[in-house]
Amino acid sequence: MKVGIVVPYSWSFWGAVVEHAELQADALRKLGHEVKTLMGNDPPGQFTRALHPRHGRHGNPPPDVIPVGRSVIVPANGSLPNIILSPRTVSRMREALERERFDVVHLHEPMTPIPCIATLAYATAPMVGTFHASGELGWMKIANPIWGWLASRLDYRIAVSPKAAESVQPYLPGDYEIVPNGVLIPPHADPAEREHTLAFVGRQEARKGLAVLLRAWPEIHRRTGARLRVIGADPLAVRLLLARLRVSDDGLDILGFLEQEQLTNELLRTKALVAPSLGGESFGMVLTRAWACATPVVASDIPGYREVLTPEAAVAFPPGDEPALVDSIASLLADEPRRQSLGAEGRRRAKERYSWDSIGRRLVKIYEGVAGRPQVGIAAAG
Repeated sequence: MKVGIVVPYSWSFWGAVVEHAELQADALRKLGHEVKTLMGNDPPGQFTRALHPRHGRHGNPPPDVIPVGRSVIVPANGSLPNIILSPRTVSRMREALERERFDVVHLHEPMTPIPCIATLAYATAPMVGTFHASGELGWMKIANPIWGWLASRLDYRIAVSPKAAESVQPYLPGDYEIVPNGVLIPPHADPAEREHTLAFVGRQEARKGLAVLLRAWPEIHRRTGARLRVIGADPLAVRLLLARLRVSDDGLDILGFLEQEQLTNELLRTKALVAPSLGGESFGMVLTRAWACATPVVASDIPGYREVLTPEAAVAFPPGDEPALVDSIASLLADEPRRQSLGAEGRRRAKERYSWDSIGRRLVKIYEGVAGRPQVGIAAAG
């Protein structure tokens, strides 16, 4: 089966949906399917630096990625995604869909312009859509009256969590199957013998709660002696945040964006992941990623994380509560048997519930189901 994955964001800038699509493509290939991903790309250079304040991936996308246009930053749902809004993307999408002749097309955030909207308009193959976002989805108030009718072209709807399904229902009522974000699971992971470090993984967005962690950091560092590895956030933005908060960088390692293998290595050797998000999360993908590496989690008790958190593998604290965050981390690092137990349970849960091996097989069954239906195109789009 030939599967096309459509992502409305840029390959050049890391994000949960981009990572999800890449791991999905790998899982489908391992099951013997041909996969290509259609998404944006922002080549390194002066023009990209002018449009994007944060650093991205350098070089060219892999051969299986079909670039369809540059991206711009558009505030949405408390985040700053890099969305493809170039008008030329419409013709590029149409040409790619006609050339590749996919058996099934899988769209991520299907109502997001322009790649997904163009796909809904022009694709003649069966289409599956995955909805990731949660919250009020204020942008849907604009999108729904204009192109919301295109959602009827989806043959199957998926949401990554009950919260994500609940969020989209007011705009696009219907049935949604819950298929969680899969996670990359390394073949070996031991919760013991870790470096005396903590890890934060996330972009420099207010909702990720990095400011909460940095304000609490001097006391955490004083009580535990651990170092904090800040991953994913742009180093310059982190430095500016430290200056604004008047917090020293003592005990901090600001690493910026890391490739998948590098991130996995960091999670395999740290004692715990700290996820102090303040809201706007539909699924705790960063939590399950840590669990896959047998790394316990200290995380905010917010709705999006609450569907994933378990006391057997994580320590929860009230969002924004800095003293509670300090106490949670200090108590975890002071109790090594408990820390190792939480890490071992997290890995067990990741393998049991979030393995891409099993999620990939679920997706293939969905694809086989929709591919068996008559393929209906839009005459005007042809």
